Amino acid sequence: MLRALDIRDMLIIDRLDLQFQPGLNVLTGETGAGKSILLDSLGFVLGWRGRAELVRQGAAQGEVVAEFDLPEGHAAHAVLAEAGLPGGAELILRRINTAEGRKTAWVNDRRCSGEVLRALSDTLIELHGQHDDRGLLNPRGHRAMLDTFAGLDTAMASCRTAWRTLSEAQRALAETRAALDAMRTEEEFLRHAVGELDELDPQPGEDADLDASRRMMQGAEKIRDDVARAQALIGANGAETALGDALRWLESVSDKAEGQLEQPIAALGRALIELGEAQSGVDACLNVLDFNPTDLEHIEERLFAIRALARKHGVASDELGSFAEGLRSKLKALDAGDADLHAREAALKAAQAAYDAAANALSEARKAASARLDAAVMAELAPLKMERAVFATQISEGDPGPEGRDAVAFSVATNPGAPAGPLNKIASGGELSRFLLALKVCLSGDGGDRTMIFDEIDRGVGGATADAVGRRLAALAGEGQVLVVTHSPQVAAQGAHHWRVQKQVEGGATLSTVIPLGPDERVDEIARMVAGDTITEAARAAARALLGA
Repeated sequence: MLRALDIRDMLIIDRLDLQFQPGLNVLTGETGAGKSILLDSLGFVLGWRGRAELVRQGAAQGEVVAEFDLPEGHAAHAVLAEAGLPGGAELILRRINTAEGRKTAWVNDRRCSGEVLRALSDTLIELHGQHDDRGLLNPRGHRAMLDTFAGLDTAMASCRTAWRTLSEAQRALAETRAALDAMRTEEEFLRHAVGELDELDPQPGEDADLDASRRMMQGAEKIRDDVARAQALIGANGAETALGDALRWLESVSDKAEGQLEQPIAALGRALIELGEAQSGVDACLNVLDFNPTDLEHIEERLFAIRALARKHGVASDELGSFAEGLRSKLKALDAGDADLHAREAALKAAQAAYDAAANALSEARKAASARLDAAVMAELAPLKMERAVFATQISEGDPGPEGRDAVAFSVATNPGAPAGPLNKIASGGELSRFLLALKVCLSGDGGDRTMIFDEIDRGVGGATADAVGRRLAALAGEGQVLVVTHSPQVAAQGAHHWRVQKQVEGGATLSTVIPLGPDERVDEIARMVAGDTITEAARAAARALLGA
């Protein structure tokens, strides 16, 4: 609910403090008194796009502050949370416009953007008038109005869930097909490459081992003779025999040397053991060096084959095994692709059937609700002196989406036998206002959390019709808060709270002000609306009759 509006230096308003109340709030005044300036100022603090120059002549800046009460669960709380702004039961919007055109906004004393203000505005205020192109005249909003009237939250949630499942199934199938198509384009390469790798079967570290063996074989002829000579010197005909003879000679006389030979004898024993190990190593080396020349050819062929395959696939030799495993995985996926594709197609078919069922259920519910809405609007049109008009909710098939596949449009025929058509093409200004009011009364459950503003909705009607408009506005205000700018005394008389907008000249400057009216002042204001500038006792009597006083 809009609780207060504080305006400073905006157009012809220097300072204005308004305290609004629940129920029907009425603003009246002469044409040009500044009623539209109030709406412009409210729209400014809510981030609406409007007049470019709003600052009062001579002022450095203009400022508007709007205060709202936010009950628990109000949609504005979600907007505040998403924007990272402080919330609570009270919402204070403040916006400044400098004379140079710079605009700055705050929400609960925190800076914010115009986009945040507009998002909050959608949850706080609902403006209706003859040129309302965001509500009744915009067919894009008609389906939402019908759904609100029908209370289709559960059916809508089911349809949205089915749509998400369908969209995911479509995406999964498309991705599976794309992946299979991509793999099929390289299937021949995959099978050939895997065949090559399987046939060669390279092992980790094999490149290094082969290269070492190859280098050793290439150098074998150069070192074999020296190794053989060394073998001869340390073998049975060389150092081994000499050391053995020396050891035996010393052992044969050691008992006569008084222990002086024990240490040399032990050292020679150890030397013979080390010599034996050396001899074994040399023998092993000679065995390796003693190779068949075809072995070198085989080693070189395998080494070159491994390296060539590594270059071909752009990987290191030791990575060929893991690379081959990756190619095998692709082949397995390709071989299993048809089964996976069939599973995806089956999932899509099931998701499509589930969505069709949810969308059909939603369509049936909308068709049933449209008949109820048409009847309800027609019932409201009769007291508004439009009993011969026909209101119809037309439902046709549109593009499928998360909220079904129905296109909804409100159409009217204002006279019997006249063709039906869109509201903004068929209805006149006064008729359009009454259609709007009738529809809003039927949808009043949707407006409890928002302040509804009707800007001269009674234009073009008078007498009993204006009285019916006023009563419908009062009924609508019983669900929350309604502000109405009106020139109709019948509508003004239905207000629970009444303000008069008037202009006055102070110090050579024209200023607009808003005055709250007490009971007597209200009689005079409605009398002025009845009689004009000269208020007669008869006009006052008529005003009292309208007020029920």
